[in-house]
Amino acid sequence: MFEQHNGTGNSTSAIPGFSPHVYRLVAPAVTATESDTTSPGAASLLSSLSRAAARNLATTTKSVPQMQGISSRWLLKLLEWKQVDGGTYRVNRRLSHAVGDGRVTFEQTGSAVRVVPAELAELAPLRGYADTAVLAELARRFARVEFAPGDVLAGFGHRADRVVLVAHGKIAKSGPGAYGDETSLGVLKDGDHFGAQALLSADGISEFTAKAITAGTALTLSRDDFEAVLRRSGSLRAQLDRASEVRAAANEHGESEIDIASGHGGEPPLPTTFVDYEGSPREYGLSVAQTVLRVHTRVADLYNQPMDQVEQQLRLTIEALRERQEHELVNNPDFGLLHNADFAQRVATRTGPPTPADFDELLSLVSKEPGFFLAHPRTIAAFFRECTKAGVYPSDPGPDGGDRISWRGVPIYPCGKIPVSAGRTSSVLLMRTGEDNRGVLGLRQVGLPDEYEPGLSVRRMGVSDRAITSYLVSTYYSAAVLVPDALAVLEGAEVSREG
Repeated sequence: MFEQHNGTGNSTSAIPGFSPHVYRLVAPAVTATESDTTSPGAASLLSSLSRAAARNLATTTKSVPQMQGISSRWLLKLLEWKQVDGGTYRVNRRLSHAVGDGRVTFEQTGSAVRVVPAELAELAPLRGYADTAVLAELARRFARVEFAPGDVLAGFGHRADRVVLVAHGKIAKSGPGAYGDETSLGVLKDGDHFGAQALLSADGISEFTAKAITAGTALTLSRDDFEAVLRRSGSLRAQLDRASEVRAAANEHGESEIDIASGHGGEPPLPTTFVDYEGSPREYGLSVAQTVLRVHTRVADLYNQPMDQVEQQLRLTIEALRERQEHELVNNPDFGLLHNADFAQRVATRTGPPTPADFDELLSLVSKEPGFFLAHPRTIAAFFRECTKAGVYPSDPGPDGGDRISWRGVPIYPCGKIPVSAGRTSSVLLMRTGEDNRGVLGLRQVGLPDEYEPGLSVRRMGVSDRAITSYLVSTYYSAAVLVPDALAVLEGAEVSREG
């Protein structure tokens, strides 16, 4: 039963509406016949102190507070971190000519699909072109084409007389190999395009066959329709002339060419040259993740043994900040690795699930000392299923002598921050790291005021009139891709296909 005390030592009944001061639980006295039971219905007379009573005098061994949201955070561990003084890191590169390998965007209203006019500037011959009226006229002349699996949208050796934009679906590119067999040249997917050379010449010949893997939709612009606009636009003719000059002055990477003579005899005049730099190199400013931790002084003063309450609160708060930091390094639209991979460094899966051939394709894009693959655990499981079908096992001896998950000697690490869209498709990252390797760098500033960990500070903000102490917890970070071939992305990897 409950007794109610009013603070004077007198007890009253627990009456509804009565304002009590203290409740005390009054338990009935334990009789000598009560005992610990070792099985249902079993009872025996107590002959020693019960476990329940003894536990009142015993201490417990406690764990520190646990948190399920803590992951391995392999990306933070494997990146080489660069000290960034002044909060900004500038990546200087050789002057590059934009090659226009970007993707185009479409507008869809019901069953109608149209290309966004400004997105046509992603085509190599139109890169940098800004005449909105001409782009709108070109966009209006694109015709919609529906294709089914097996349909051929371009044939090797045939006249290349149209631009094809892939609005939806997958198209495989192939061509003849050195010995007459067919060779895969990659897969095109939503937003990709081919045939842009038709804008520069009416006499182009297709160097590959484009065959549909899935059903889908494409938009096409014929050479005749393009010439109808070209005849009326002087600015468009000037743009095509500039595009032809840029192609002649750039190397295979789009960089400004360096003239060098070799293998000559006698005393011919040697070419003169210089290395040109980008006039407006990209700068990466450090991003920030922050929160304010609040701890009541009574908790910090009275409940601080055997564990420091402030320390444990900070530990879990910092774990959450580090998780957010890794998420931003992968997904941030400004500096996240998924968004900063060069368009030429993005490939689609050939059949849907991530296969050994797809991972080989990534390795061909980051061929100079690749560091590691990064994939969602479900993507890794899907890759394992494909390896099992192929009769291979993706592992090799690790540094400690045990097996590690890898492909072609390049380790594969899990990262739950890589999104899985609608539970079906995800991406795989492959990167080279380090400044000396011209790779991917993590950026941070060490030596902050009130620094608690490298690049993370904990600043005491004071005590409020409610006796609550506040701590500002901040971490500063970013990521930089020094050269485009340091990072490659496999996109559209199906993670849920069975069989």
